[in-house]
Amino acid sequence: MFDTLPQNARDALDWSWSQFEPYYTDLQARELTAANAAQWLADWTCISQLVDEVATRLTVATTQDTTDKAAEAAYTCFLDNVRPAHSAAEQRLKEKLLASGLEPAGFEIPLRHMRAEAEIFREANIPLLVQVDKLGLEYDRIVGAQTVEWAGEEKTLAQAYAALEGLERDQREALWRLIAARHLQDRDTLNALWQQFLDLRRQIAANAGFASFRDYQWQTFGRFDYTPADCETFHAAIEEVVVPAATRVYQRLRQRMGVDSVRPWDMQRDNVFPPAHPKLRPFETTEQLETAAETIFNRVDPKLGAYFSTMRRESLLDLGNRKGKAPGGYCTHFLVEQRPFIFMNAVGSTDDVTTLLHEAGHAFHAFEVDRLPYMQQKSYPTEFAEVASMSMELLSSPYWAASEGGYYSDVDAVHARRQHLEHILLFWPYMAVVDAFQHWVYTHADAAMNPANCDAKWGELWERFIPGIDWDGLEDMKVTGWHRKLHIFQIPFYYVDYGLAQLGAVQVWRNALNNQAQAVENYRRALALGGTATLPDLFGTAGARFGFDAPLLREAVDLIERTLDELR
Repeated sequence: MFDTLPQNARDALDWSWSQFEPYYTDLQARELTAANAAQWLADWTCISQLVDEVATRLTVATTQDTTDKAAEAAYTCFLDNVRPAHSAAEQRLKEKLLASGLEPAGFEIPLRHMRAEAEIFREANIPLLVQVDKLGLEYDRIVGAQTVEWAGEEKTLAQAYAALEGLERDQREALWRLIAARHLQDRDTLNALWQQFLDLRRQIAANAGFASFRDYQWQTFGRFDYTPADCETFHAAIEEVVVPAATRVYQRLRQRMGVDSVRPWDMQRDNVFPPAHPKLRPFETTEQLETAAETIFNRVDPKLGAYFSTMRRESLLDLGNRKGKAPGGYCTHFLVEQRPFIFMNAVGSTDDVTTLLHEAGHAFHAFEVDRLPYMQQKSYPTEFAEVASMSMELLSSPYWAASEGGYYSDVDAVHARRQHLEHILLFWPYMAVVDAFQHWVYTHADAAMNPANCDAKWGELWERFIPGIDWDGLEDMKVTGWHRKLHIFQIPFYYVDYGLAQLGAVQVWRNALNNQAQAVENYRRALALGGTATLPDLFGTAGARFGFDAPLLREAVDLIERTLDELR
């Protein structure tokens, strides 16, 4: 019967559960043996990928236009009418495979994840998880609607932050204060939304028998290769090794500006990363953004260039910022079509260049894992997913100059590379703030139900890890920084992944400085493993060591600072 499944997920966007259900019923009813396991897994992959792509396409539509009521209604209908029954049906198939005792080749790691998922699955949590998804839509709607008036124009906050570049300092302060006031208008609304998120997550964890949502989420993410204590070790290593280096970045910025202290309006994204000084304008149109990226990827590796060319040809890019578009950027995977899709909010900045390079790394990961036969093998750990993306930022950096096919003059390319490397140093402490905040929230959930306590903890962590910025007189904006990090609301505990992956990516880049062809070959081999290897083995295949310790972090920081000296 599986030959009747749609070959295009667009044909199933309005399917009810009753149309998906017969395929799951068939799989559940079949005897599962060593002789038919390959076909059973292939059929399971077909129906699972169809439902996954339907969900993905409906989600993408809500982010492309947060004001599209029809798109929101279609996604909500899916959440209400398909997601609960689908989750239960998938769980029954996982349990069937586990009960069979079969261990198909290449399934050792997927089976480990299935066992973990089976342990925490509870029917009672299905409607709660649907409610969490709906709250995520509400967060996007609130943030996506935020705009300010500047220079006679209405600007989204992404456009407003980009406009900070190139302004005189008094104008930057004026614009920054407008942005801050607009953020704070939604303070009470986001606090109330937060309490709903937290209450649901506490109930989900309790239903599954966990003392805290942190423990529940750890098993949900399949984090078998490290513990919360390892994250605390990482935080301490960052405080010891990176915070001094990041503080030196802020000191250099203060000296260049000739001011007494670095203020928040001297920053841009996340109030951590400074605008480009001098202001760089790498592209004017999204066409230029795409064309240069394709050239760069061909310089890194022709196969990667071909992947990106496919994405351009098949309209798998939505790059430009516009009113009503959800914030941020992402790459997702249409599993039936076997194609990735990149979404972002480009406004002409250097950040846009690195965002596209980053998301393209995720896209290349999707292309590589599509060689694997079964969907369950394609689910790779998020920590390594970010190695794929962050490595691409660094591997591409030698080709950012227009003379190499990229975006900048030779002089501006040096500036852009220095800014990028400095941003890595500034990122690790910010990552530690976000991650440590989440550890505190979900181990002190009673206190975290009061947003004022969350404000206080965020401010405390900010002072610990980011002492180089002067927030005097701006306490409300500083302590509500957690409102502006969507991961805290929508994807709890998905942020340390970036910090660990950045450490892996710097090692991949180190290898490329010695032998680019070999480093890229190792990188692609690691991507192609998908979810069939452990996290340490994925890092190792890519030529990196998976670790949290200060000595490993110091090696990375020393390489970055040496390169900054050379570029200076």
